[in-house]
Amino acid sequence: MSAAVSPLRPSAGNPATRPALSDSLIADLNTKSDAVRALLAAAAAELGTDGEIAFANSFGAEDMVLTDIIMTGGLPIEIFSLDTGRLPAETYALIGEVEKRYGATLRIYFPESGAVETFVRAHGINAFYDSVALRKVCCQVRKIGPLGRALAGKKAWVTGLRAAQSVTRAGLPLREFDAGNGLEKFNPLSDWSETEVWAYIRLHQVPYNALHDQFYPSIGCAPCTRAIAVGEDVRAGRWWWENPETKECGLHVKEGKA
Repeated sequence: MSAAVSPLRPSAGNPATRPALSDSLIADLNTKSDAVRALLAAAAAELGTDGEIAFANSFGAEDMVLTDIIMTGGLPIEIFSLDTGRLPAETYALIGEVEKRYGATLRIYFPESGAVETFVRAHGINAFYDSVALRKVCCQVRKIGPLGRALAGKKAWVTGLRAAQSVTRAGLPLREFDAGNGLEKFNPLSDWSETEVWAYIRLHQVPYNALHDQFYPSIGCAPCTRAIAVGEDVRAGRWWWENPETKECGLHVKEGKA
């Protein structure tokens, strides 16, 4: 499977097309940002203020909005990230920039080396291109396993998911029970638009992944992410060889669904 890039289109992540900060948009952002802070503060008050809630940061645009809200608001929420071992160089650069900007060392979780070695020896270094089943096994090894360790002992976790991102996320609630991981799950940006995400980043000068300026609206592992083309949705660059209905890594698939 070739990782060829299709003709590019402007996206909300491109500096030339970022939304203008009108008074009405700023007012809307302030209202929505306050609602996110209130939701997370209430979650912390209910479920604990000593590391019982964790935010899974993959360093996409949405996650940078939440990072800024959590850090500037002094919310008692641990921020962690999963380093699959195959992230783009731009993502690693952003991790360093975030730690410098906010004066915090993020908790990074890595896959078990033995599990990675077993998978690669059995199926090949890029086996995820060969079938959906093998791609899901790779995600299990590199993402879901480390996520389980990151969430061990937690009462809740926070994500940057938005309902408008894909068909697999339609109807996404602000709060739900994650039966697979056995804890509460909060999606504070569920009702945010892409325009609002980028307006917040612009308004507060939040650092973001440089790949967004190269027409990558959704960024994961380097070999499984490409730029998007004219007419494609924001998740089209993730696992582009699969049908939209299978385009989740397993981190956010509800129990009982593939």
